[in-house]
Amino acid sequence: MEAILASEYVTIGELVRLTETRYSTLKFYTEEGFLPFQQEDSNLTRRYPREETVKRIAYIKALREQKKTISQIKEILDGIKDDSTPR
Repeated sequence: MEAILASEYVTIGELVRLTETRYSTLKFYTEEGFLPFQQEDSNLTRRYPREETVKRIAYIKALREQKKTISQIKEILDGIKDDSTPR
């Protein structure tokens, strides 16, 4: 876990461990465009910026606890620039 916390970028599997969120949920969030990632052409592994993504997942969880729908969350996240994710 120490190595994960020291990394600038993490995989979806590492995000599962960091955020205690199911893999399928994170995959869905990625497909919906909620989680920014980088992907090299030669490597199919998606790499997520660790700090930003962990904060974004916590924010999405908070919105879900407020009973926001996926459509509402998408609208909210579309209105937020990647570098200004709520903390």
